[in-house]
Amino acid sequence: MNDGTVTLPWLVVRQDDNGNRYRVGRYATRAEAERIADSLDGRGHKQLYWVERISPGGTSSG
Repeated sequence: MNDGTVTLPWLVVRQDDNGNRYRVGRYATRAEAERIADSLDGRGHKQLYWVERISPGGTSSG
């Protein structure tokens, strides 16, 4: 990137058992985001974790 900024287009989202959704973190690659989501999902809690891509306009798409 020429402007010195870092793009983190991959978002890990958590949904708890009440349906509330939270952003866990943003990552540079899908593989990195999926690795984080998988490690969190493997802890045995009732929350769901998934990966979404953030579009250049700032909105996420699952």
